[in-house]
Amino acid sequence: MLFKTAAVVALATTANCVAVLSEKRNSGCPGDQEPTQVRLAYHGDRGMSVSWNTKSKLAKPSVEFGTTMELGGTVSSSESVTYPTSSTYNNHVVITGLQPNTRYHYQPYCSHRIYSFTTAKSVGDGDDFKFAMVGDMGTMGPDGLSTTVGKGAANPLKPGEKNSIDSLHEHKTSFDFVWHVGDIAYADSWLKEENGGYITPLNLNDKGAEYDKILNEFYDEIEPITRDVPYMVGPGNHEANCDNGANLTLCLPGQLNFTGYRAHWNMPSDVSGGVGNFWYSWNHGMVHFITFNTETDFPNAPDEPGGSGAEFAGPFAPSGAQLAWLAKDLAAVDRKKTPWVIAAGHRPWYVSTSECKECQAAFEPLLLKYGVDLVLHGHKHFYERESAINNFTASEIEKNPSAPWYIVNGAAGHYDGLDTPTFPLVPTSRKLIVEYGWSLFTVHNCTHLMTEFIASGNGSVLDTATLYKARTCDVTKDHH
Repeated sequence: MLFKTAAVVALATTANCVAVLSEKRNSGCPGDQEPTQVRLAYHGDRGMSVSWNTKSKLAKPSVEFGTTMELGGTVSSSESVTYPTSSTYNNHVVITGLQPNTRYHYQPYCSHRIYSFTTAKSVGDGDDFKFAMVGDMGTMGPDGLSTTVGKGAANPLKPGEKNSIDSLHEHKTSFDFVWHVGDIAYADSWLKEENGGYITPLNLNDKGAEYDKILNEFYDEIEPITRDVPYMVGPGNHEANCDNGANLTLCLPGQLNFTGYRAHWNMPSDVSGGVGNFWYSWNHGMVHFITFNTETDFPNAPDEPGGSGAEFAGPFAPSGAQLAWLAKDLAAVDRKKTPWVIAAGHRPWYVSTSECKECQAAFEPLLLKYGVDLVLHGHKHFYERESAINNFTASEIEKNPSAPWYIVNGAAGHYDGLDTPTFPLVPTSRKLIVEYGWSLFTVHNCTHLMTEFIASGNGSVLDTATLYKARTCDVTKDHH
């Protein structure tokens, strides 16, 4: 079965008008202030973060916006930041006071184009919607996943085969947002690629240039998605430093301690009580979404100094802060208005290969206590759908389980290729697929939530399953 996207018809006359309006507004802007890597993120129920990069620092980053092409509103900030080894500045502006589930047009400072976004559905909006989830998606092309591989890598693309970025872009009108659950760009593979003869020459003294190049290539590649739909992210181990814990002496200060990840994204932690781009939450219609951090800031966290991941990163808050926040956030959810609670953290603990036991010890008790419905992970480079699970005890998702349903999907693709799971599979496993792809979720109503695994290469649906919860809810159909 092929996943089909509704056709979008663009009128040439409208496009021409947009071009004329854009050129008129921003004529005379210097080239080093031209926006690249334009990206969106939800910011509270009535806000949207607009971010972009420039070659030079902006004194006052600003965005024009409105419900028509004439725009009319302007909001600005003072946030134009860079870090050592970065060739660009990250600019962040937050638009607030927007109407829910409403299409707005927007134009970053010095942009020659007008883009658009749709705000989040209001809490208690009972209309169905879809969202996409990816994990472990890296740069595509000659500096990442392509039709060739270097020594030690595997699973190249077939000639002419679409990659996951291609597939997400093709289908972006079919989902409201993308949730990238850690391991973003894989810029830290630069040395592995050079040692494998994939990138030449081997150069250990480039002052971080190859890392920065791969990072920016990825952000450029995903821009056709991120400028139109919110792109929500969570931290993975490959964001921590320039060489994934192998040889940190090679890493300059700007390529340690999640520095690039902290600067590039602007997740809604400030309006949800979280910390940076590490842990935060937001609402969208019938769902309360939570990103939690499996890398640092909990007991025995793998990426902290002394941790098993050898990343020597963090912590980013006082001891106990993340788990205290998670408990408070979950306790405050109105399950009549947002009956679904979906949480995502990078490292899995129910999976058919090595698991994150320290993550399980920290997070599973809270996810069980507060009745989280679905938990999403990446980290392992395959797709594995589990049952609902309570401390290793499985229950089936179509039978109104009380425990969370677990799905691992780190199969979006990057230079290293795919992983081989351990056989026999864990008893909680219900479907395993070792193929590049991403997940599409449909929140049908307050009782039924469906997942589909989409093969990136051809758009075929390789797995589908539906979670059923027996409950009544105080939601309304908006039909906005």
